[in-house]
Amino acid sequence: MKTLYFDCFSGMSGDMTIGALLDAGGDPSHLEEELKKLHMDSEYELKWNKVVKNGITGTKFDVVLAEADHHHEHHHSHGQHHHHGHRSYKDIVKLIEAAGFSDEVTNMSLKIFKKIGEAEGKIHGMPLESVHFHEVGAVDSIIDIVGTAILIQQMEIDVIKSAHVPVGSGRIHIDHGVYPIPAPATLEILLGVPIAASELKAELTTPTGAAIAAVLADEFCTLPAMKVDAIGYGAGTKTFQDHPNVLRVIIGE
Repeated sequence: MKTLYFDCFSGMSGDMTIGALLDAGGDPSHLEEELKKLHMDSEYELKWNKVVKNGITGTKFDVVLAEADHHHEHHHSHGQHHHHGHRSYKDIVKLIEAAGFSDEVTNMSLKIFKKIGEAEGKIHGMPLESVHFHEVGAVDSIIDIVGTAILIQQMEIDVIKSAHVPVGSGRIHIDHGVYPIPAPATLEILLGVPIAASELKAELTTPTGAAIAAVLADEFCTLPAMKVDAIGYGAGTKTFQDHPNVLRVIIGE
């Protein structure tokens, strides 16, 4: 049994997850090829490179949005012209189902999206069908979530376990105002998941990272006994003074 352990001592996000999986030996060209099935290539470019965070070398994965600078022009158009604007939960489900991925990738992606959609729906007081992912976040989330599923299948992972998930502390500024950390959607997604305390004044775990852990991990525990075969470090966007902002994945038998 090939086990993957999310050692998320600094929290997790979608891009940190992909970075860590690539760092642990996931195949980036397979990832790019598979993602083309979504027919969204015109909207983004993938980038990954090695970076050093507080003395640890890891892989930083980025989804660079195409023409993000003039997506505001399309702000007021309605109807069929989505462009970089809003994508509804239903649009995203259709997009994933139409791509023709393997069942494993399709189901894993849809389960993670549903987890996020349900949390957003509950917080905003609306049914899942009415939930929209606004602006550029939708493209990022789709790539991060589907990409995670693609790599987990490609790496032939059988079992996924995770450390307790730290969420950070303090406040965050989002569209709707100043919110406590964890943001409401993140906390909702982590219902039933053990959360770890953290003194860091930052948002360590994003809704996407929380959903990946909540849906995929069948146990939240300390590092299980295993023969370690591969280790990967996925770098986050933040840098802390004395704390490497990386997600470590440990793969073994």
